[in-house]
Amino acid sequence: MELCIALDRPSLVENIDLVKEIKDFDVWLKVGFRSYIRDGESIINELKSINPNFKIFLDLKLYDIPNTMADAAEEIADLGIDMFNVHASAGKRGMSAVMERLNKRESRPKVLAVTALTSFDNKEFMEIYHEPIPKKGVQLAQHSFEAGIDGVVASVFESKIIKEHTSNDFLTLTPGIRPFGESADDQKRVGNIYVAKNQHVDYIVVGRPIYNSEDPRGNVEKILAELTQF
Repeated sequence: MELCIALDRPSLVENIDLVKEIKDFDVWLKVGFRSYIRDGESIINELKSINPNFKIFLDLKLYDIPNTMADAAEEIADLGIDMFNVHASAGKRGMSAVMERLNKRESRPKVLAVTALTSFDNKEFMEIYHEPIPKKGVQLAQHSFEAGIDGVVASVFESKIIKEHTSNDFLTLTPGIRPFGESADDQKRVGNIYVAKNQHVDYIVVGRPIYNSEDPRGNVEKILAELTQF
């Protein structure tokens, strides 16, 4: 299980200051909507200049018609990032178009598909998808697997059952991890590292418990130490 740190600070300077504090750790860095829309390719370049060994997850959740998604996926791959994501709700044809395009390249980033956003509770999810999260989440994961996607973004509680219905090698990344019992904030389906390990999660995403801490570096050390205990 690997740690992915969300870079969701209000400014590029604050994100870079955080990364400089943790520059010698072997971690993933997640660049999301806010940071990428504000800072563009410059944030990717700055992260690489701090430590070229950082692995970068670009969290833009592509959702469009198949050809547009495939075009965007190629542009993302040209940025030199290591992983990005699409919405599984875009459909199997859209996800297949992304993978067909990327698989023609000599090398490509990993691609994950978002099943159910962790901000959803079951009631909200039912209003949109008309099925409960466990059932629809597995179905969306199966569609992603069949389309050749590398894995999914899902809550910590859905990882194990998704692997059971796809493959043990099908990657799961789980947002909303609260390693020290912090508030769930705007997330609904959150868990800790122990739950993530039992659910066979491959990547955990931790944001606010690190960047809102008075000691971000210390919290990263604690999380990495906890990951080695299981």
